[in-house]
Amino acid sequence: MAFSTTVTRRQKIKRKAPRGFLKRALKRQKPHLRLETNGDLLVHLNCLLFVHRLAEESRVNACENKCGIIKKEHVLAAAKVILKKSRG
Repeated sequence: MAFSTTVTRRQKIKRKAPRGFLKRALKRQKPHLRLETNGDLLVHLNCLLFVHRLAEESRVNACENKCGIIKKEHVLAAAKVILKKSRG
């Protein structure tokens, strides 16, 4: 029997941002950068919003190609579209 990819009701889902990891990663990349108290939460929110937009755009690409599964090509095409929108 194959394992299910959905989350069962008994599993506890983390509802907090991994703040320690985010702070450490930001300090490694930009040690001179000084963030205010909740700056890491804004970075986390920005990342979540990007992933959400990427998933929506990938789903649209898959539907346009009449494909029921989102493939690597759909995600890459969606990423290009999102980056173009954010730059221009």
